[in-house]
Amino acid sequence: MGGCSSSCCGDQSGADNQLPEPFQLPAPLPAWPQGGDFAKGVICIGELYVTNVSELQNIWSFSGATFYEPKEVPDGFHCLGHYAQQNDQPLNGFLLVAREATSSQLINSKPALVKPLDYTLVWTDADSYEDDNGECGCIWSPSPPEGYEALGYVVTRGLKKPSLEIVRCARHDLTDACENFRSVLNMKSSFQVWNTRPSDRGMAGRGIPVGTFYCQTDSDITEESGIPCLKNFDPNLRAMPNLDQIHALIEHYGPTVFFHPQETYLPSSVSWFFENGATLYKKDIKMGDAILAGGSNLPAGGTNDGEYWIDLPDDDRNGYVKVGNLKSAKLYTHVKPAHGGTFTDIAMWVFCPFNGPATIKIGLASFALQKVGRHTGDWEHFTLRVSNFSGELSSIYFSEHSGGGWVAASDLEFISGNKAIVYSSRNGHASYAHPGCYLQGSEALGVGMRNDVARSDLSVDSSTMYEVISAEYLGDTVVEPCWLQYMREWGPAVTYNSRSEVDTVLSFLPFFLRFTVEAIFDSLPAELYEEEGPTGPKEKDNWEGDERC
Repeated sequence: MGGCSSSCCGDQSGADNQLPEPFQLPAPLPAWPQGGDFAKGVICIGELYVTNVSELQNIWSFSGATFYEPKEVPDGFHCLGHYAQQNDQPLNGFLLVAREATSSQLINSKPALVKPLDYTLVWTDADSYEDDNGECGCIWSPSPPEGYEALGYVVTRGLKKPSLEIVRCARHDLTDACENFRSVLNMKSSFQVWNTRPSDRGMAGRGIPVGTFYCQTDSDITEESGIPCLKNFDPNLRAMPNLDQIHALIEHYGPTVFFHPQETYLPSSVSWFFENGATLYKKDIKMGDAILAGGSNLPAGGTNDGEYWIDLPDDDRNGYVKVGNLKSAKLYTHVKPAHGGTFTDIAMWVFCPFNGPATIKIGLASFALQKVGRHTGDWEHFTLRVSNFSGELSSIYFSEHSGGGWVAASDLEFISGNKAIVYSSRNGHASYAHPGCYLQGSEALGVGMRNDVARSDLSVDSSTMYEVISAEYLGDTVVEPCWLQYMREWGPAVTYNSRSEVDTVLSFLPFFLRFTVEAIFDSLPAELYEEEGPTGPKEKDNWEGDERC
């Protein structure tokens, strides 16, 4: 969960009154190829049709945050709640509005959407004013009839109770659970506002974010939100893009991946790695046959049982293969539904034959290690999240070793049109949205493993150098390569006391600092201290699940 800005507990003044400007991508969207319901603006989710409204108008601002309503709701559609965000970022949100499908009454005797019965005042800053001069703000919770759920809150300027016509409540069986995701406003124990997201996410998740916020007036905050989201009951996910539309999306948005100017261990294609002597082992025994370019003679399926692994060639090609081959490199692309098929995730995987050793930073000093962090075979990725209502890029997930995070489109660096930049860290190949030195450890103390990223002449343009390797929802349209079915490790496990390198560095520190630094390193992922190759993309949790953040 995110924290609030320092202004959240201050008075409403100065920068708080400066409303964020609406965000627009640098270039207009193209005319997407035709087919299906992708980018048609309205999505059927069973008994409801939904569309998203991104043109919002502010209602009221308070303590560094602003609350919004749709500027205009299309005819026949109904608002489900209001939107909130902090003022220190461009306005880049949306609200879903919904209407009943004409056949919904035939499915269920109860309507899908109804008006609330009343409103309950959740919070107001009216005590800040001597009388109601229209400047105070109020947050109201709709009171739904039995069997229905309110999907958001209504915000008003002034103490007058809002009209029952403003929002609709959804029938309970059409909703799904939500969780609190990011703090919007935090007044400690008295008042907190959170963005929410569906609890059930990933390829099979059917929860649909509504764009509304969750409000709580005590300190007992849990991960589960007090409001639900909608759920997609259309098994066909008809708004997902077809293959032509996938190619158009990648060609329009595909980022350029920049490697550090001092990067030694560059990517290559999988076929180049195989064709240049990559070797399959079974229980320390080298298999005699060379790995074919497509990986058709690799063991397929099953799980990572430790029986097999791939290694660099054991001849004079070892050093040549270890540094990769940028000319052959491509982004291996997995396309899957997100948020109940209202978004598309385009996960782009980059393969490097070798992951280089780490560098430790302690204060102003840096120590290049020889063993810690290195291993054969490295799979890293980033993910584009695209709205299926319009085809607009919403955000990019940047994978950073065992973690990562989503970066909104408004905070991306663009290189050409709507193509963003992805920076790959030196030796470790973690991805970042902006250049700099990122510490895996404690940024506050300046202690951790360095991740240095910068622009250079070493790059791969994923809008042209890519291969779609999987899109399960399209059935047999995309044939997965044989090597994708290899579930074992792409590098051997090598046993040595790599921690001794860290201990050597710690021994040079003053005694009073040593234990603090050691605790930070002990909290880092265990894989940093093991030379063991990773499993392939299909064995990762995020292949079927949502990104880890």
